[in-house]
Amino acid sequence: MRFKLTIEYDGTDYHGWQVQPDGRTVQGVLEDAVGRLCGERARFTAAGRTDAGVHASGQVVSVLLQRDICAARFMDALNALTPQDLAIKAVEVVADDFHPRRAARSRVYTYHIWNARWRSPFWRRYAWHVVRPLDTDAMRAAAARLRGEHDFSAFRAAGCAAKQPVRQVLRSELQRAGHLITYSIEATGFLRYMVRNIIGTLVEVGRGERRAADMDELLARRDRTLAGPTAPACGLCLTQVLY
Repeated sequence: MRFKLTIEYDGTDYHGWQVQPDGRTVQGVLEDAVGRLCGERARFTAAGRTDAGVHASGQVVSVLLQRDICAARFMDALNALTPQDLAIKAVEVVADDFHPRRAARSRVYTYHIWNARWRSPFWRRYAWHVVRPLDTDAMRAAAARLRGEHDFSAFRAAGCAAKQPVRQVLRSELQRAGHLITYSIEATGFLRYMVRNIIGTLVEVGRGERRAADMDELLARRDRTLAGPTAPACGLCLTQVLY
């Protein structure tokens, strides 16, 4: 039976999604739990391979089991066997050929910025603390320029394994509620560190170091060295995968 699971996790203490020889990973924790539950080695596949420190509230994964088990019982058993910083929100049986990444129509990531002179004990694990005041109107205008199909080489990390850098952004918007700034982006696909590199550039716009219109030139010139720094992983969260 192949199962589709929707999961969430606090990525602070994980070395990312993918199993590594040394280091605690989300995939490794799930596969260990299944081994204890079913007595078999099963491999999980994810819709998005989140990096170290990145969170998820709507990650989708799949696993093929040789053992027949009720979806509800499987969910309860996994939640009992996994640590407090990871939870299974939903489980359903899917077709044998379901692949969470290839079948996805789009993914949604959010990034949080805590913009205040003082740090927040509540947001310290889930937001980038930026002390200097940010012009959110300018940041919102810059973010809107990323909508559509573009070559995102300017926001692509070195060593990115993607075969080509063109991505279609369906939504790119920014909101502010008090001291908390939330950026949301939905795209058909993402390059490595793409969202965090976009955020680093948007913060420069918010500080007045760039103009919103500079986004057009960055996209056109396709040079990573011209864009802003990579924002910290703690503010990033995979919030939804759409099929």
